[in-house]
Amino acid sequence: MKLHHIACAISLCLAAPLSFAAESAVVDSSANSSASAGQDGVTVGKMSNLRHLVPAEMLETQAAQQYNGMKQQARQQNALGPDNNVQVMRLRSIANKLIPFALKWNERAPKWQWEVNLLASQQINAFCMPGGKIVFYTGILNNLKLTDDEVALVMGHEIAHALREHGRERMAKSGATSIAAQLAGIGLSKWMKIDPELAQNVTGGAAKLAILKFSREDESEADVVGLEIAARAGYDPRAGVTLWQKMSAANKGAPPAWLSTHPPGTDRIAEIRRHLPEVMPLYAKTRNTTADKLPPFRSNIAGLAEVR
Repeated sequence: MKLHHIACAISLCLAAPLSFAAESAVVDSSANSSASAGQDGVTVGKMSNLRHLVPAEMLETQAAQQYNGMKQQARQQNALGPDNNVQVMRLRSIANKLIPFALKWNERAPKWQWEVNLLASQQINAFCMPGGKIVFYTGILNNLKLTDDEVALVMGHEIAHALREHGRERMAKSGATSIAAQLAGIGLSKWMKIDPELAQNVTGGAAKLAILKFSREDESEADVVGLEIAARAGYDPRAGVTLWQKMSAANKGAPPAWLSTHPPGTDRIAEIRRHLPEVMPLYAKTRNTTADKLPPFRSNIAGLAEVR
């Protein structure tokens, strides 16, 4: 299987191949492990109980196995670069700032073995597997010319999918129909304690963890949670606006296949703007100022309007 088939959390195929990638590293993280978001910041609903059909430990183990296999394949194809790669160091530096503010969103997150890698691929692509396994493709960095703020918004979004267990939920939903009769036999009192063998029917598709398509609701939730994580870590959440403007420009009016389940870029920009009043004070605090005193956010691409 070629690398460009492995993941499509954020994916848009471009023409020119790129040439470098990264080795893995465990990211050091320590922070408050509270399971819910703080009072200041964004508010999202509770995670679906349906996710309990798929044991978290099993899914994280399978994700780690797939991730390691992906790295091995990339290394064999000279698509997994060394730790001293400048883009790898950049990504890991940003991740180290984000992760402490991500931990409170999931009680399991402090125990995850976080990793960050960069794969050589022409795609505009990034994802985070269950258990904190993060991958960026060179295409998203190079073709969109992402600033650190924009990288943080992409990474925060992908981390949010893992924190909110969207993959676990999607897998449970996809297998719910086939095991409905068995669940009825178990009884409601055991709904949260399903036998691992039964859960295996749901997790049989775990080898496709990197190409799970999330619902529009999941994508919007990940955008919102990612905004808060990035803002608390000192990255300007207004970069989400320029990120999607760049994505639309790269798209040239032809939506990629993954947008079938994603909100349109214009909708995402509108949603980001709607939540800016909630997260800008968090970002301003990291700059020892208030939101009303922050200068406009300016893109590194000529022609994109500044964001206030």
